Amino acid sequence: MDLASLDPKQKFIHRDLTWLAFNERVLEEAADPTNPLLERVKFLAIFANNLDEFLAVRLAGLKRLIDSEYNRKDQFGYYPQELFAEVQARVGSAVRALYGLYKGEIKRELERNRIFLKSADDLNAEQKKYVKRYFDTTLFTIATPMGVDPAHPFPLLPSKTLAFAVHLKRGDALHFAILPIPKIVPRLLRLPAEGDEISFILVDEIIRANLGRFFKGYEIAALSLFRLLRDSEFSGDEEYAPDLLTAIESELKKRPRAKVVYLEVHAPAPPGEAEASRAALLKLLCEGLGFPESEIASTEGDTDLTFLFGLIAQANRPDLCYPSHLPARIQYENIFDRIREGDFLLHLPYQSFQPTVDLIQAAARDDNVLAVKMTLYRTNEDSAIIRALAEAAKRKKQVTVLVEIKARFEEEKNIGWVKELEEAGCHVVYGMPGMKVHSKIALVVRSEQSGIRRYVHLSTGNYNEKTACIYTDIGYFTANDDVGRDASDIFNVLTGYSLPSTRKRIVSAPYDLRAYFVELIEREIAFQKSHQNGAVFAKMNSLEDTEIIEKLYEASREGVRIRLIVRGICCLVPGVAGLSENIQVKSIVGRFLEHSRIYVFNNNTNYRVFFSSADWMRRNLDRRVELLFEVHRQELREHLMFVMESYWRDMAKSRFLMPDRSYVRQKHGDEAEFNAQEFLVNHYRQ
Repeated sequence: MDLASLDPKQKFIHRDLTWLAFNERVLEEAADPTNPLLERVKFLAIFANNLDEFLAVRLAGLKRLIDSEYNRKDQFGYYPQELFAEVQARVGSAVRALYGLYKGEIKRELERNRIFLKSADDLNAEQKKYVKRYFDTTLFTIATPMGVDPAHPFPLLPSKTLAFAVHLKRGDALHFAILPIPKIVPRLLRLPAEGDEISFILVDEIIRANLGRFFKGYEIAALSLFRLLRDSEFSGDEEYAPDLLTAIESELKKRPRAKVVYLEVHAPAPPGEAEASRAALLKLLCEGLGFPESEIASTEGDTDLTFLFGLIAQANRPDLCYPSHLPARIQYENIFDRIREGDFLLHLPYQSFQPTVDLIQAAARDDNVLAVKMTLYRTNEDSAIIRALAEAAKRKKQVTVLVEIKARFEEEKNIGWVKELEEAGCHVVYGMPGMKVHSKIALVVRSEQSGIRRYVHLSTGNYNEKTACIYTDIGYFTANDDVGRDASDIFNVLTGYSLPSTRKRIVSAPYDLRAYFVELIEREIAFQKSHQNGAVFAKMNSLEDTEIIEKLYEASREGVRIRLIVRGICCLVPGVAGLSENIQVKSIVGRFLEHSRIYVFNNNTNYRVFFSSADWMRRNLDRRVELLFEVHRQELREHLMFVMESYWRDMAKSRFLMPDRSYVRQKHGDEAEFNAQEFLVNHYRQ
């Protein structure tokens, strides 16, 4: 095969198309009858939430390119207009599949289990009375209709607004109004019901049934429930902003005015004359939003299925969910003593996140601790770690926190943490100009009898107590001197003016991580040539970087055996003769979100095991601060290999990426129903 003559489309899968394929695998889990019913409902909500993010980020970026009349192929061989058309078709097909599943099998199963989502016409007398009281006392007092005319400009509607567009008639005159659904109230209202029945009604359904109350003296000629998404990307150049925090806050204020990139409307239209009125209504709506009518997406079901998260919580039916999972606890009396005994790791969520919290809390309260340094990318509400950092500062310890305020969709929350930490006396750094700090590292400096000792925590995942219960991640604790010196150097680079020095144990992006990965793969090529035992075994969220993919193709052609577990984006095409016949790729989508990044290189049978905050994506290797750490302790290396092989055995929740770019379940032999996540739950419990 002449690789130089291959079109990029032959060598790679476009990252946007492979991401959509990942979300389709999420939808497959919603369709899987072996999953508990409310877990299937959750997968529907996850699919809808994922799609929102894709549209607000990736589709928005495509639209910006097209609007700028950019007309060059990307690294995957696509022109913007060509990709836009394919993405639109794929999104439309996926949304139809989503609503087909929701309106059909899922609703039937919910009702079979006595869980009902009712329309206003379905309510019994008691429920009608309850809904009327709720409308009169709450919704009618909060919801605000807004007329649109020369004296009243089209209202500013933030992204994810759900609203009614209404055509009103009085005499021969037509009037146009917008009525947003209030976000301050929950989308679902639980209704009084008899026995074991659980019934809900959507707030928008209540408002629809009472719409005339908002427009007394007018006839409703047409109406349409709609929802919009706006471009979520920042404009402006943060690198040259004199105050990064102020720049981010300023950009957040602009988001409600960002361009509308997606508009969905409820599909059913009344027949006859009203249909023409509805068409005129949608024309006015698109003019007000500056959105092309030709791109309207119609939905034939309850708009915005992310409300299903609320249904699961309110239904409170544990019998329809996965069995409860209590993470295994590591036993110790003092976290510092435990770390000094020897390096150890946590495998979340199978093991408890508590030791990570304990480290920061102990650092805050221990009189011998002199300094605490941390990176924070995404954390949770009411974070015990944030409280501990604030407590440490109030106790006069030197506390330095790098908060990445550019973490997408977490900007406002992170700005809140910044202000809270600063008020407590922490020294806060707002990320780095020109790049995101995606690494996860904590350093505690403690004075002990033997001198100053550094305790280090490194992780593949965020310091987030909530996601630690549902994301699989690796956390590592060590008091190794070399790691401690490297950690100090990393913080000097992050918080001050310091070029990275040669490190002994930690490799970082954007400085030398790409070259290091390439070197590791090249070593496997060399071992394959000399000993026929070259092998790469890696697990990550995404594989998108074309340079790494080309290097993997080269290794495959030389006979290196490559096994890849890639949950989401995978732009590599495996199993192609003359290109990638020695590469296998699988994706695991199950109960927990696979988030850990583990990289194993055979190294002439003396295998080396690494974990990292970085995926094999260009942004991770070139535009983010990421860390890679090698595990040297033998029993920990063996344990991580055991974990990796357990994942490779999985057939229950795995799909293999095929040469034709489809994802296929391959259930065969004794491992046909082996579920790695459930296996690991039981393993750690024992």
